[in-house]
Amino acid sequence: MKGKLIMLPMTLGESSIEAVIPKEVQEKLITLKYLIVENIKTTRRYLKKIDRTVDIDSITFFELNKHTDPRDVFNYLDPTMEGFDVGMISEAGCPGIADPGSEIAKIAHRKNIQVVPLVGPSSILMALISSGFNGQQFTFNGYLPFDKSAKLKKMKEIERLAKQNHTQLFMETPFRNMSLLNEILTFFNGNLKLCIATDISLETEFIVTKTINEWKKSIPNLKKRPTMFVLGV
Repeated sequence: MKGKLIMLPMTLGESSIEAVIPKEVQEKLITLKYLIVENIKTTRRYLKKIDRTVDIDSITFFELNKHTDPRDVFNYLDPTMEGFDVGMISEAGCPGIADPGSEIAKIAHRKNIQVVPLVGPSSILMALISSGFNGQQFTFNGYLPFDKSAKLKKMKEIERLAKQNHTQLFMETPFRNMSLLNEILTFFNGNLKLCIATDISLETEFIVTKTINEWKKSIPNLKKRPTMFVLGV
């Protein structure tokens, strides 16, 4: 019998494991002997937080990130052919959402390997849930284009859809948050609402929805803090 691909969540930062990762997920995670990960060092630390007695040296890690040779990735699921389950762990949150885990899931389906998603924190869904915006129609846009003209075009599209009650989510690398926030407050219609969801699930969590005009009066410090921006009505 083939093994399965287990899609495993990770915390979104230095939060309590027990607060965001279900016990059953923790128990499954420390039984796996093959793990596909974005960062081996981060994953080792995560495993030790779950169970200090886990034998790290008995686990085979396959690294999947921008430096990985695509030709290697197709073989990462070979252990499933011998009946072993293989875990996929994101750098933060749930794998397969805005990270390379989707490629592994695609390969698994191609090889007729069962894909099992396990419950955990997702900054995208948690930001949407807490924003107060339409959860029936929404789009996660990821990172906006770096090129100025392309970014302006994308922001026009985002504003148009937000005005139609089609919730828009997007993000930026933490060190560029303030630059993006200034662009948001400058460009978008002042009557539109913006939810700023920062440090989701951490002790420093900050999730507030205001109009663009209201945010202009009191700009929060988002420097180097993981943030999801949500635009709606």
